[in-house]
Amino acid sequence: MSWIKDIPKAARTYLESNRLDEVECVIADLPGIARGKAVPASKWEKQSYFHLPNSIFFQTITGDWGEAAGPGGWTEPDMTLKPDMATATAAPWAADGTLQVIHDAFDQKGDPVEFAPRNVLKRVVELYRKQGWTPVVAPEMEFYLVARNIDPAKPIEPMMGRTGRPAAGRQAYSMSAVDDYGPVIDDIYEYAEIQGIEIDGITQEGGAGQLEINLRHGDPVALADQVFFFKRLIREAALKHDCFATFMAKPIEGEPGSAMHVHHSILDAQGNNIFTDSQGGETDAFFHFIGGLQEHMPSVIAVMAPYVNSYRRYVRDYAAPINLEWGRDNRTTGIRIPLSPPESRRIENRLAGMDCNPYLCIAASLACGYLGMMNETRPDKRYQGDAYDAEDEIPQGLYAALDLFDEATQIHDVLGSEFVRVYSIVKRAEYNEFLQVISPWEREHLLINV
Repeated sequence: MSWIKDIPKAARTYLESNRLDEVECVIADLPGIARGKAVPASKWEKQSYFHLPNSIFFQTITGDWGEAAGPGGWTEPDMTLKPDMATATAAPWAADGTLQVIHDAFDQKGDPVEFAPRNVLKRVVELYRKQGWTPVVAPEMEFYLVARNIDPAKPIEPMMGRTGRPAAGRQAYSMSAVDDYGPVIDDIYEYAEIQGIEIDGITQEGGAGQLEINLRHGDPVALADQVFFFKRLIREAALKHDCFATFMAKPIEGEPGSAMHVHHSILDAQGNNIFTDSQGGETDAFFHFIGGLQEHMPSVIAVMAPYVNSYRRYVRDYAAPINLEWGRDNRTTGIRIPLSPPESRRIENRLAGMDCNPYLCIAASLACGYLGMMNETRPDKRYQGDAYDAEDEIPQGLYAALDLFDEATQIHDVLGSEFVRVYSIVKRAEYNEFLQVISPWEREHLLINV
């Protein structure tokens, strides 16, 4: 078991009190779902890789397929998946000792698979490193705890709290509201501690049963790994208490949507924040990063808001931005500059929904800032006041967003043209699947009225 020395301390601690029975070899697909294999521990210790077909990246959220195989045709060749031992973490909800390990995807020549989401993010981070920059991110995760819903025809409802009443909305930052889901939150904390994930805080958001978890800032790939793990952790904690955790962008009619806000800063080779100069002022890089977000984010909204439901979140005066204005300590803008000391100066991207793939969302956001700094893009004038009074600048639906995505050649160069090709095909296939579904609204208002 020589590999144990290569895994994080939290995983080693877990194994000291749990006999290892199984290892889950996982990789994130385009939606961010964990795909892979569960391997007996005795076999895991003898293998250094395993195979999966590359078609896992051509699947839509419904389990159908986009015709993205390329000129070679639909042959489903195997990829080689190699473990990143630094990601090893416990699955504390499992009955027997279980580790999860994230894997990276390589083709049969040994090259990274370009449309694997973790590889897309690594590609963008490497572009920063070639400039002598180290990007730092901090995600904020919003989600709902809701009553079990096993009938898709029924509306989603808030979970039942300890009072015996459904969770109520409009209780942002209420400690009593957080206490209402205390047993679920206790298990979230316990699972996170066992997995070695540091939580920066949990707060009640404005929706009924809506919570926010903030993660400590750090390396983009490591933080995307944490969000990937965290989604499963939260779902498992909720199921233990007879409710669901949902990361839909807009799960409940009349309630706010759920976002994944991403804070950005960048360090130079000496570890200094390049958004701040030696006198504590704001640098050209700071403004260029903002300019890049404003210039290029419309082209990547299809990545940050990846489903038809995602666009229900962008509603005027409903706790989600509707444009690309930037402001200081202004939560109505799409790009916010939080209060911070100069050495911690950062830029918050508030546009992404929590339904995004964390690897792809962070990659897309960093790509926009990177292009802004490389092209020395100047931002618009800082917005003052309520940005909901400004013009809408968000595509009004997934199809329009995909058109912008397909036309954005500079973004293609950063994210990788092969990823862009596959992503667009899969998302358009998914959109066509959606068009085949007749909604309750259509049956209610069109069946006998038109």
